[in-house]
Amino acid sequence: MLLAFALAGCESYRPAPPAFYEAVNKPYTLDAGDRVRLTVFGENGLTNTYNIDQGGTISVPLIGSIPVRYKTTKQVEAIVTAKLRDGGYLLKPSVSIEVDRYRSIFVMGEVGAAGQYSYVPGMTAQKAIAAAGGFTSRAGQESIDITRQTEGNSRTERVPITTTVLPGDTIYVRERFF
Repeated sequence: MLLAFALAGCESYRPAPPAFYEAVNKPYTLDAGDRVRLTVFGENGLTNTYNIDQGGTISVPLIGSIPVRYKTTKQVEAIVTAKLRDGGYLLKPSVSIEVDRYRSIFVMGEVGAAGQYSYVPGMTAQKAIAAAGGFTSRAGQESIDITRQTEGNSRTERVPITTTVLPGDTIYVRERFF
């Protein structure tokens, strides 16, 4: 009976679809929990770091609330530049935006210390698990589950531990069967 259960679990495993992995190669889009550094050259009063709130916006002096969720830093630069220029605040604003801090990743399940961890560009699930204290003695170490949000859609897939993670991902390490 146990063998039949184990084999049934193997049959249900399917590799994650290519779209799940494609998110790694797309330009990074901002979301709540990220912090960006906005630089307006020659305008020290506008240059600052801004946290992206739960609504996906940043609040910039003079121009107010700007929606940045699911936008790239280049798109946000264009929006801020246009608002400063079209609002009559600056004739030729020169704006730069970079990610100052990425949103956290979360590691759960059969790891030494489940919790919230800082994302580092290029991080793999294996490195995230190491940051979370490594596998427990009961952990299944061949594959893990990653839940990823892409433009408002949440998707969970079973993937190898060498899979690259993205900011906001939740990694779940399952208990092995035997």
